[in-house]
Amino acid sequence: MKDKLKIDIVSDVVCPWCAIGYKRLEKAIAELGIQDQVEIEWQPFELNPGMPPEGQNVTEHISEKYGSTIEQQQASQQNMTDIGEELGFKFDYFDEMRMANTFDAHVLLEYAKDFDKQTELKLRLMTSFFSERKDVSDRSILKEALLAVGLNAEEALAKLDSDEARYEVRTKQGQWKNMGVNSVPTIVFNMKSAITGAQPVATFKQVLTELTI
Repeated sequence: MKDKLKIDIVSDVVCPWCAIGYKRLEKAIAELGIQDQVEIEWQPFELNPGMPPEGQNVTEHISEKYGSTIEQQQASQQNMTDIGEELGFKFDYFDEMRMANTFDAHVLLEYAKDFDKQTELKLRLMTSFFSERKDVSDRSILKEALLAVGLNAEEALAKLDSDEARYEVRTKQGQWKNMGVNSVPTIVFNMKSAITGAQPVATFKQVLTELTI
C-alpha cells in the first residue's frame, strides 16, 4: 500500500483566501476520489500577530495594512463572496466587522490534531468568523466551536493557559517562516513541493494527480 500524501496547509482562520483555497483543494480531492490517499495537517500562521485583544475594524485594518480604498475593498469582498458561494462557503462582510487576534485559535487547532478533528475545527472557526459574525478570539466562541466538533472544551481551553502549548505554536510558526513561508495559504506536499495562494481546482487536480498516481 502506497504511503498517504501528506498535505500541510499553512494558514490563518481569518484569511479569506485560505478558506477559498481549502474548499478548492477539497473539491479537487473529491473529484479525483482520493480522499483515502491524502492526510491533511493545518499549520499555524498569524496574518496579524500584533493584533490587540479587542481587534480592529476590518476596513480600517485593510486600509492601514495594504492601502486599499473602501471601493477596492468592497469589490474584493464581493469577489470573495461570489467565489465562496460557488464553493459552498458563505462570506458575510459587514461594516462593523472586526479583525481578530487568532493565536488562541491556533493553540486549539494543535490540540484538535490529536483527535483527528483539526479540519473540522478549522472550518468551524472560519465559518464562525466569516459567516456568523463571531469573534474568534473570544473564549466563549472558541468553546462553542470546540463543542460543535465534539471536543472536550474544558481540556482544550486549559491549553490556552499552558506555556508549553503556546510555545509549541510559536515554535511551529517560526519553523514555517524559516522555511520561507511568508504568505498564506501555502500548501505543502510531502514537504517537497508547495503551492501558494488559492489556486484553481484544475491546478490542484493536476498536482494531486502527479503525486498520487
